[in-house]
Amino acid sequence: MWKPSSRTRTSSDRLRLRRRRLPAVLGGALLLGLAAPAWALTLAEAKAKGWVGERIDGYLGLVDSKAPPEARALVEEINAKRRKAYEAIARKNGVSVEAVAAIAGEKAIAKTPRGQYVMGADGKWRRKK
Repeated sequence: MWKPSSRTRTSSDRLRLRRRRLPAVLGGALLLGLAAPAWALTLAEAKAKGWVGERIDGYLGLVDSKAPPEARALVEEINAKRRKAYEAIARKNGVSVEAVAAIAGEKAIAKTPRGQYVMGADGKWRRKK
């Protein structure tokens, strides 16, 4: 039968315990990190399915209102990252965030492959030809 130790754990005891647990924790995190792409929706997939497209203002938009919640979450996540990048570029160059975003939007639309959706200046979604 197990009996609690009469001595208290020292900081070196705790450190040894942490070191023994670390490989298991890191291994679990690695497995989760590798497994995540198996169920995560990628931007390429969302664009290919016609759920997401590039807007002229430099951000992504939902093309299809019936797109799954994962597509909406992906758009929000990527737009937040883009906004942060645009802010940094704008700050560095002394221009507005909107100006940076507009240039990025033009470039993103130019790079979009044929058949995927882009938003025109009129605010309508079109398949790129």
